[in-house]
Amino acid sequence: MNQMNRTEQKLAELNQPKPWSGVNAYRSDPLVVDITSSMPKTLRDEFDALGRYVTSPEAQELARMANEGVPKLKTHGPRGERLDVVEFHPAWHALMRRSMTTGLHSSAWENLADERGRSHKARAIRFYLTAQLECGHLCPLTMTSASVAAITASPAVQKEWAPKILSRKYDSSNRPWMQKSAVTIGMGMTEKQGGTDVRANTSTAERVGEGIYRLNGHKWFMSAPMSDAFVMLAQTRDGLGCFLVPRLLEDGSANGLRFQRLKDKLGNRSNASSEVEFSDTFGFVLGTPDAGIRTILDMVTLTRLDCALASAGMMRASLAEAVHHTRGRKVFGKTLISQPMMTRVLADMALDVAAASALSFRLADAFDKAHGSAEDAAYARIMTPVAKYWCCKIAPGLIYEAMECLGGNGYVEERALARHYREAPVNAIWEGSGNVMALDVLRVLGRRKELFEQLFGIFSRDLGPSGRKTIDVLRAAMSLCERDEGAARMLVEQLALAAAAAELYRLGAGRIADAFLESRLAAGWRSTYGMLDSRFDSAYVLDLLYPAAT
Repeated sequence: MNQMNRTEQKLAELNQPKPWSGVNAYRSDPLVVDITSSMPKTLRDEFDALGRYVTSPEAQELARMANEGVPKLKTHGPRGERLDVVEFHPAWHALMRRSMTTGLHSSAWENLADERGRSHKARAIRFYLTAQLECGHLCPLTMTSASVAAITASPAVQKEWAPKILSRKYDSSNRPWMQKSAVTIGMGMTEKQGGTDVRANTSTAERVGEGIYRLNGHKWFMSAPMSDAFVMLAQTRDGLGCFLVPRLLEDGSANGLRFQRLKDKLGNRSNASSEVEFSDTFGFVLGTPDAGIRTILDMVTLTRLDCALASAGMMRASLAEAVHHTRGRKVFGKTLISQPMMTRVLADMALDVAAASALSFRLADAFDKAHGSAEDAAYARIMTPVAKYWCCKIAPGLIYEAMECLGGNGYVEERALARHYREAPVNAIWEGSGNVMALDVLRVLGRRKELFEQLFGIFSRDLGPSGRKTIDVLRAAMSLCERDEGAARMLVEQLALAAAAAELYRLGAGRIADAFLESRLAAGWRSTYGMLDSRFDSAYVLDLLYPAAT
């Protein structure tokens, strides 16, 4: 302890703030504390423990090792036999074990007493906090959780697989799924020739028994290839079908899946993504053999929520580190955070992080309430692509700006900032790029325009006096999109900003909401941070959203 104190004293003398760690990510986030204040104490205690864990030096070291010790594909064994296994660093398994114990893959479906009516929102808090540590291992957990929505289309498959999917006992052994204590689920949608256009898929599926098909073809991107099964799309004689495809057969032999290579990705380094070919691979049809897109979209909707949450979490962690650094470093005779331009840059970023977080949690809340509320059902349908679009789009730029606040100290691999920066683009690309999200909003506009009236009712109520003008702008953007498909991104961004502002007002963040609304919706075009008008108290914004450690 004395040695640690001497080290910190020397760093202070060198004008180097101590590392950002050991700060409770939950307790230091007033917005999340407020959002969870009405939840049972058992949940708040759990969030508190998770908040301590994700910033601990031990957890941060696991994240670093998992991303430096990248997965390795072993296609063959020493006798030339086909293996098709992916080896992960032990740190990956440690992260998976902890997060599965937390229930990131299962809690939305467990109907636990303390989470009834709020299971998606409670899981969203867990996911957001864990994203501040490491996002690569969240990919298979996202798909595993979301897969439940797809397998419910086949009650027989659900009965057999759901208990294994919902088990919290992480099992990384390479055995048939029925022999394991728990399983994880991956996804295979895109192919070389089609990409986003999954209707152009050429993989085929032939019926060989009741609910059982044989698949042949390839997938250009299949994430988490060591999953125990994959939700996959393939063409049947009736149309595009959705299937649950085990990786191994009951006797432990391969189910015809041959991994060609692992993708050498910019980020998401700890997680493996593969190219795969498959022949005579059996799978269970989910739903009817012509309803593949409808079936898998139930799964995709949930993964899009996680994309927004992960982006918000990474932004929060990145900006928290930037604020911490600027509070502890002196420049030109005073702390860096006190320099007027730096104060304004940080506060400007803080508004976006608060808005993205609030918007993501509001979407999770709508998922919980959609079955009993027409308003929330409309919110979930329209705002899922909108939140995914906006939160994921702003993350890379914001994280870069946080990096710049640290200067050269931010541009080194020793800090989590570099990992977050590399990771950020994947959420905007995965599960539908920006244009795909905008087209999804246009699809609602063309088929169920009345849902927008439900949404505008929420905005009008929560925005107060600003609501009428904001909704007029949204209606004008809608009319433009009906004439010009190319204008869809303008509508999507305006919807995101309006919804985020509305939620900040609903949460009672008055001055924060005022600053966000006026600088985003009422101001002119802007391309960088630090553009807050002097009418807004930047120091107040930072002190409120990023309170100094005591």
